[in-house]
Amino acid sequence: MQTASGLDLIWWVTAVELPALAGLFWIGWRNHRAALDDIDEVRHAADVGLAHLRENLDAYKLDVAKSYASISYLRDVEERLTGHLIRIEEKLDITRAARVGGVK
Repeated sequence: MQTASGLDLIWWVTAVELPALAGLFWIGWRNHRAALDDIDEVRHAADVGLAHLRENLDAYKLDVAKSYASISYLRDVEERLTGHLIRIEEKLDITRAARVGGVK
């Protein structure tokens, strides 16, 4: 009971449509895999870049801590030492004045 038009339709679906759909599916699948591979590469590059950026930031923070924090700390220590030395000098002057002018 198949007519020539029915046979032509089955031939058309089998010979043309199925291979075309298979080709489109293959192209879509290949593009999907390529996109996933590209996403993995970009993710890896971002992770490497972020790690490099963190290393540079840590090095900068260490440099800042060495340069600026130690200078302010040294100023504080210098002021305290100078104050102590001035007090010791005043005590020595008082002791020397008492020896020269008073009892030995």
